[in-house]
Amino acid sequence: MMPRLNRRHLLILAAAGLVSQPMPALAQSGPLRLAFIPQENPDKLLGDIKAITAWLSSEIGVPVEGFVTIDHAAAVEALRNGDADISFMGALPFVLAEREIGAIPLLSEVYRDTPSYTGRVFVRRDSGFKMLADLEGRDIAFADPISESGYMYPLAEFERAGLVSSPDAAEDFFGRIFFAGGYQQAMQAMAEGLVDAAGASQYADLLLTPEQQSQVTWIAESDAIPSHVVIARPELDAELRENFVAAMMKLNMPEHRDKLRYLYGPDGYVEADPSVFDGVRTMAQRFGLL
Repeated sequence: MMPRLNRRHLLILAAAGLVSQPMPALAQSGPLRLAFIPQENPDKLLGDIKAITAWLSSEIGVPVEGFVTIDHAAAVEALRNGDADISFMGALPFVLAEREIGAIPLLSEVYRDTPSYTGRVFVRRDSGFKMLADLEGRDIAFADPISESGYMYPLAEFERAGLVSSPDAAEDFFGRIFFAGGYQQAMQAMAEGLVDAAGASQYADLLLTPEQQSQVTWIAESDAIPSHVVIARPELDAELRENFVAAMMKLNMPEHRDKLRYLYGPDGYVEADPSVFDGVRTMAQRFGLL
């Protein structure tokens, strides 16, 4: 079960202003609040949030605010206590939030024409590491302990290879295990030589500089994982939820696709299918999270 946080750890970064000619007001006493996960550079994320919330506010007709939580658990806590209405997160945090607070999946990200992706184990090209066994006694950085592509699925590859008997036994194989707080942070730590490897999304190397991208590679890849998902707290007004989804689906249109870069850069969105997360639910049970 998702642990409860004793206090909120939220850093409010941006808020959109009111639009001059909004749609008819919906049953929302305050602004629509979006919680973002710190998967990339905080300064870039601040600007992205300001841009996308301003556009969403003009499309939906209500003020929209955005803020960044310290991690997935804090985002779920924000949904639980009403500090957030909607959040962007991975499939694993979603299934935990579904169990914990009844979170509703709204949209799934699409990359390269499919709403799925993989987790990979990355290393530097000059490291000499060719296979997972080479990382015995070495340091690894994962993105977040409540992340499917940034922890659970990459670690499962070490189990598949017979190197780790269970998640609890991972410390017996590695030198040290770090949770960096996001994809970019884990990849940066690996690229800069602070750790020997990183477990992250298959696209996480794109968060590095072009020079760093040329210096890293991957040595293992997981099974397919449902793409990151946009979720809502169950108490959110149904009409407002529908209008939010309708606005987000406009991002698939050619005239709005440039705004996708403000939302972690997917190729588009599709409406979420709850059944595609069954495999993640099973994996979460194996890891003792459900």
